[in-house]
Amino acid sequence: MAEHPTGLPIQLEPLVTRILAPNPSAFTHTGTQVHLVGSEDLAVIDPGPDDPEHLDALVAAIGGRRVVAIVITHHHRDHSPASRPLAAITGAPIVGAAPFGPSDAGARSDAAFDADYVPDRVLGEGERVGGTGWTLEAVATPGHTSNHLAFALIETGALFSGDHVMGWSTTIVSPPDGDMTAYMASLEKLMERGDRIYYPGHGEAVENPRRLVRGMLGHRRAREGQILRLLRAGGHEVPAMVARMYAGLDRKLWPAAARSVLAHLYDLRGRGLVREEGETWTIAA
Repeated sequence: MAEHPTGLPIQLEPLVTRILAPNPSAFTHTGTQVHLVGSEDLAVIDPGPDDPEHLDALVAAIGGRRVVAIVITHHHRDHSPASRPLAAITGAPIVGAAPFGPSDAGARSDAAFDADYVPDRVLGEGERVGGTGWTLEAVATPGHTSNHLAFALIETGALFSGDHVMGWSTTIVSPPDGDMTAYMASLEKLMERGDRIYYPGHGEAVENPRRLVRGMLGHRRAREGQILRLLRAGGHEVPAMVARMYAGLDRKLWPAAARSVLAHLYDLRGRGLVREEGETWTIAA
């Protein structure tokens, strides 16, 4: 059951309104949370899927106000496709995460990516976009994807965390574009910040960010320890590891779990702790 109806604007604080897109799934929870930032003029963060009913709901919530920017944390298909029709309606530029270059299309992208995403302006660490009474600052948080950005609302201490930190589950880190080493470093980076609250792309607001991030780091380190213990008992292929590590998980989600295990293995290999022999992983000698 959705936490609130799709398409209904919910004001979270004076400068932030949330709208739930109608795309619930095992990977999106109740759907993509779209955030409008501002009062007189607006930014639209991650407008979600290109769905006519959803687009109508966004336009109604905007209510004729000027949209300064359509801001994208990363270009997964549940986050960025509505940016194009919304830009056509509002005239606002699409800004934020970098697109894939031509050489990346095969190596890094897959069905989850919005292949048609082309921003008008790519934002890097510390770059800003703003309007009347509000300023969004890009915070590079690669890991879930190589181009993932979070956005800090300078005036209130809120952070729009995209899929890097979600309000219902840990995120998927799927190689080759997802990178566990980068993901862990980005979590550590957030631990050093003093953000008051997170507004994620999926799930409810996170009111104690540091506690959640600390728990996410602990969860990933526990998974890493689980992998190392399995490999100390002998070599394993990834599917066999998933069957042992995720025995209680719905088998339909095992392919996603396998991507996460592989991301951990790549991280451990980069640190010299494991090695790959064909499809079998072992402890490094």
